[in-house]
Amino acid sequence: MTTGPGATVSRAAGPSGASTSGAAGPSVEPIAAELLSTLRDARLAVGTAESLTGGLVVAALTAAPGASASVAGGVVSYATRVKRDVLGVDGALLASRGAVDPDVAAQMAEGVCRVLGCDVGLATTGVAGPEPQDGQPVGTVFVAVAVPGATPPRTWVKALDLSGGRDGIRRSTVSAVLRLALDTVRESTGAARADDSAR
Repeated sequence: MTTGPGATVSRAAGPSGASTSGAAGPSVEPIAAELLSTLRDARLAVGTAESLTGGLVVAALTAAPGASASVAGGVVSYATRVKRDVLGVDGALLASRGAVDPDVAAQMAEGVCRVLGCDVGLATTGVAGPEPQDGQPVGTVFVAVAVPGATPPRTWVKALDLSGGRDGIRRSTVSAVLRLALDTVRESTGAARADDSAR
């Protein structure tokens, strides 16, 4: 599947390729700190486009000391029209599939890179509850990470199937998108291989 000119989308479900369930993810502080360190070493800036998490992702990132070196900012695109008008998500896509969709997540991540002029875009969209949305059950979540400067430009999308109530779903989503971003940036910059060789 492609989204945008020359951008490839890789899909996975959960950090190890399987759907993720659970009431609450791990503490986000260590993941956020490691992501920021990796971004800083690579001289990359990150931005967030958030729907169901409502700013929790950028809050987790900016809670770490020195975040200003790597965090460009965040867009809370809770309303569908903000996804379309601010982030540039395709209106026909939103009308046909709704906001809880992997392609919407991908376009949100790509859009925030354009809006904020950042190197890495993170996006979250899904159903935290208590009611279903757009025909999707509670706990259906898509997170995405876009790296438009990669060759070719790439966007990774991960599907999550979460449980545990509204707060738990939101916390697990933050953990998942930060982990996906860390893995993506390390892969893109070769940081993971460098770490392995140093051991």
